[in-house]
Amino acid sequence: MIPKPLRMLLPASVLLLAGCNTVVMNPSGDIANQQAHLIMVSTLLMLLIIVPVIILTLLFAWRYRASNKEAVYEPEWDHSTSLELVIWGAPLLIIIALGLLTWINTHKLDPFRPLERLDAQRSIPADTKPLEVEVVALDWKWLFIYPEQGIATVNELAAPVDRPIHFRITASSVMNSFYIPALAGQIYAMPGMQSQLNAVINQPGEYKGFSSNYSGAGFSGMHFKFYGLNDADFSQWVAKAKSGGAELARDSYLELRQPTINAPVQYFGKVANDLFAAEVDRCVEPGKMCMSKMAAIDAAGGMGPNTFQVGDRLPFEAPGRRFIKTQECTPQNSAAAVQSLALETPAIGTRE
Repeated sequence: MIPKPLRMLLPASVLLLAGCNTVVMNPSGDIANQQAHLIMVSTLLMLLIIVPVIILTLLFAWRYRASNKEAVYEPEWDHSTSLELVIWGAPLLIIIALGLLTWINTHKLDPFRPLERLDAQRSIPADTKPLEVEVVALDWKWLFIYPEQGIATVNELAAPVDRPIHFRITASSVMNSFYIPALAGQIYAMPGMQSQLNAVINQPGEYKGFSSNYSGAGFSGMHFKFYGLNDADFSQWVAKAKSGGAELARDSYLELRQPTINAPVQYFGKVANDLFAAEVDRCVEPGKMCMSKMAAIDAAGGMGPNTFQVGDRLPFEAPGRRFIKTQECTPQNSAAAVQSLALETPAIGTRE
């Protein structure tokens, strides 16, 4: 029996829960809405097993209690084919249904997959072009670059309602996670890598976005606002960023990349064209070798025992092999080797 004080708290608990904003289950974007539907259907399928098991457990405990002399006592009973079919068949059917549901929706809701609809009733018009947004997780703030509009913002994101959005996502240092519950599921942001997310917001409003992966001392302040706007309001928002913002070049980006906690909203009216690509390639700093160039060195033969000169061929190398002029990095010449590789374009040729 529930104690009287606890019984008095139950109505108050229901009232408190009534004020909760369950945005995950009541989102404003079609992708998040499909994910919420998947959660609901999966939960109901699992409850088809869980609820009967709980009810039967309580029923058996009550019916076969020691004081019930009317219950049949059969200590030698050990098998029932019909009961085995129910016990194993029902969960098996539920697992098959869950597996099929998960497989279909895993491909359907792939964040890299371009959208096929605006919502359940509307398809995407043929002439609609997705809004491109480049996302960089910094310490500890979010940078949003709009390459088509030529602007960038810090800790503020906006998009037109009913227009597909294509996010390209990376990070400047540690792993992070980009998450707007009303829009779509979370996507990891990792340094030196580019992830993607395709989504659409279907209702105008102000929504919360944040990092859902711990990333250090300022993690709790990595929040931003996402605005779903009509076309006219979005154009005004872009004009506001253009008129009130400074230029985000590589040097100013390196300053912005320095760790800060609870960073304010900032606008940049002009952005370097290759900034996002340079961050993904890990070569924003002047003179730093890009990862793609390192990969080219590996693909062309890699680092030799000392210094290779154009035209030299080792005995074990086959004719026609591509090669690259490079230098081995040792404790004695590390500074000179790094500087040489960073500042000079390697010479690539073919040995005859």
